[in-house]
Amino acid sequence: MPLSLYYFLSITAVNILMSWALYVPYRVTQLHFITIANMMISGYLAGYLVLHAHVPFIWALLIGFAVGGIIGFIVSLFIGDAPTFSVVIVGFTSIYITRTIVENLPIIGGTMGMFGLPNIGGNPGTHRWIILCILYGLVILCGFLIYRFDHSSIGRAASAVFVDKELASSLGIDIKKLGMLVQTFSCTLAGGVGVLYGFIYRSFHLDFFGFALIGIFMTVLFVGGYSTQWGPLITAPILYGLPLFFPTEVQSWRIVIYGLLLILVLELKPEGFITRKFVHSLGLSFSRKRAKEIYSKEEEQ
Repeated sequence: MPLSLYYFLSITAVNILMSWALYVPYRVTQLHFITIANMMISGYLAGYLVLHAHVPFIWALLIGFAVGGIIGFIVSLFIGDAPTFSVVIVGFTSIYITRTIVENLPIIGGTMGMFGLPNIGGNPGTHRWIILCILYGLVILCGFLIYRFDHSSIGRAASAVFVDKELASSLGIDIKKLGMLVQTFSCTLAGGVGVLYGFIYRSFHLDFFGFALIGIFMTVLFVGGYSTQWGPLITAPILYGLPLFFPTEVQSWRIVIYGLLLILVLELKPEGFITRKFVHSLGLSFSRKRAKEIYSKEEEQ
């Protein structure tokens, strides 16, 4: 597999998963940026365990998921029902604190980073296929779980909270417990993705987990459409792949382009391009077409 294709497929999967990690808490109006800090914490921890403690990769990955979930749960005890602005501030602060701690810990590379992570499976080719299989397995699993969440009573409760918190509370919805649930899920996912993100490049560096990631994930989410899980599936490969065709001079301005695109979409089409109404109309069209096909077959018989 060409290296360029590997990076395209793997980073696209990361962008999808992390956009979903933002999407789920945003269902209750919370922009949960602590997910970036969770990526960093779990990633560096897993890298240290594999590189220095010789822990098998799969166990390090599972520990990354667990650590992300534990951190998310503990933080959600305090901000499970906090307003959007407060959750954003906690997220930004957590990123800054985590970066400061990491750069002052020589045991995990400090400002120099952590390099020389081993190939999973013993060689680069096998390593790439294993990473891709895990990433896209996660995309399928998380996509299914989020779909079930969106179409469950909990998802309907989240929609009520998004529209009007006071009304949702009067209907008996426990906003804090719901916020804790979505935040813990989001952080658990971010922890595992953080591990995989570093193992894509077989290294960890502070630059991997900068504030630019927030801009990328938010652009994927809000351009695709924040009201449905399907938007990131469409926009993630386009937004990451399209700049690759630009000249090198233009590619260096990618984050600026993402920012301008995000501003334009929020001003001109706030719900993004893939809305619930659009998905619902597609579903109706497919159902009608399927019904016609069945009816035609019955008539022929």
